[in-house]
Formats: sequence, structure tokens, C-alpha cells
Amino acid sequence: MEDRPGDFLIYAGIAIDGTRAMDLSREIDAIRANLNVPREYRLKFNPGPEGFSHEQFIELKRQVIDATVRHEVKLLGYLVLHDIATNPDEARRNGINTVCFHFDCLLNRLNETGLVLIDRFNDAGNQIEAHLAEKFSVGLVGMPYAAEVPMRRIVGYHYSAIGQSHFTSLIDVIVGSFRFAINAHCRNVQQHRQSANNILQAISPLFVRNNAGGAVSELGLIFSPKIIRVSGYRSKYQDLKDFLEAAGIPTEQQITDQRMY
Repeated sequence: MEDRPGDFLIYAGIAIDGTRAMDLSREIDAIRANLNVPREYRLKFNPGPEGFSHEQFIELKRQVIDATVRHEVKLLGYLVLHDIATNPDEARRNGINTVCFHFDCLLNRLNETGLVLIDRFNDAGNQIEAHLAEKFSVGLVGMPYAAEVPMRRIVGYHYSAIGQSHFTSLIDVIVGSFRFAINAHCRNVQQHRQSANNILQAISPLFVRNNAGGAVSELGLIFSPKIIRVSGYRSKYQDLKDFLEAAGIPTEQQITDQRMY
């Protein structure tokens, strides 16, 4: 959540099929046991377990991401340039709005219902409490084309934290990896380019696509705002879109300075 000009704030969620959740959790148990991960270690993108080499930690994260792909977990992402976002807390609340709305849309397509678990954090004034209550009781408010948009497929919004399930670790590893790859591009860190490309290829199957092998839909990854008037900012978005496409993550959304009809 570092507010750094030229970087992108990334907020994302993963959608896990309830019928596969136990098998995925047990597979992660097995991965941890096979790699001798200490029981008390709480898996995150960083830091790794005490005593693990850099290579051992990368292998742990690689196996966990591979398991996530095998269990057909879906990734829903939101990107906004820090130069455009007003502040990280508000940008994160906007990210929650978008990811929850896209999750509700995905549930509607699948004719399913779902539960939202949000990584606990404290923003200024603890506005997140009322924000989540509003999501449940009302839905989205103040949208461009409707005053209120209910999310009827989501049955609840709850806090969680690293160590309370494997799934909170999954999202931290996946989003942390995605952020690392994007930062390598935005900051032009040449020594991380190959690692960034490897990461993007590994997580590419997680993104929601309308057609297998096709471009990532806006439910899977959305660039915010959808209309970017400032040419310098627009070029940063287009550069990132091109970078992702070159790594195997083409996106349907067009980077534009005008409304698309």
C-alpha cells in the first residue's frame, strides 16, 4: 500500500469453489509438511520461514500457486495508479467495492452464492467497518448509472487474517507476487525482469476469462479509472497493459480517454 508515484496500487481477491476448498487446504498442508515448513510459520509473500534459503522460499510459493491453479481458483484484480488515487485508504475501499462487485457478477454467472473474507486492516477513522456494513445492507452506492447497486449473491462480509486459514495466505502470496512483477516493470528493475515474467506466467491461469485461452475479462482485471484524460498517466496504463500481454495476460479492457459505447 506504499503511496509511490509511478506505481500502481493493487487490490485483489480470490474466488474459491466451496466444494474444493477442503482439498485445496489439505494440499497446502501437505506442501508445508513436505518442505518442512515450521508449523508456527504464517505464510506470506515475505518474509519466508526462518532458516529457509531464498530458493527454498521461492519453491514453497511456487508449489502453493501451482496448487491454487490446479483447484481452479479465480483471481479478481483492481489496478489504479498512485498518482491518480487520492490516498491508499480510499483507493483500497474503492478496490473492495470493485472486487466485491465482480465477485457478485461471477457468482451470478455460476448461479451460486458466496461469502467475502477480507484481510483485516485499520484505515483512518476505521471507516472500513461502516464500509463493509454498507456493502451488506445496501450494496454499492453513488455509482455513475445507479444510486444503489445491491449485491444479492453475497451473503456476508467478514474479517480474516493471516494464520486463520490457508486462503488468507494464498491471496497474500498471489497479490504479493503480482505486485512484485508489476513493480519490476514500473520501476524498470532489469534484474527482476525474468522473475517477473515467470511470476506472471504462473498466475495467468487464475484470471477470469470469458473464453479459455482468451483475454482476461474486466471481472478478472480492471484498470481504474476507465477513462484517463491525462496523456502521461494514460501512457503508463498502456505500458502496463502491453507488459502484461507480453507475459501472457492480455486484457479485454481498452485504455482510453473517452467513454466506450
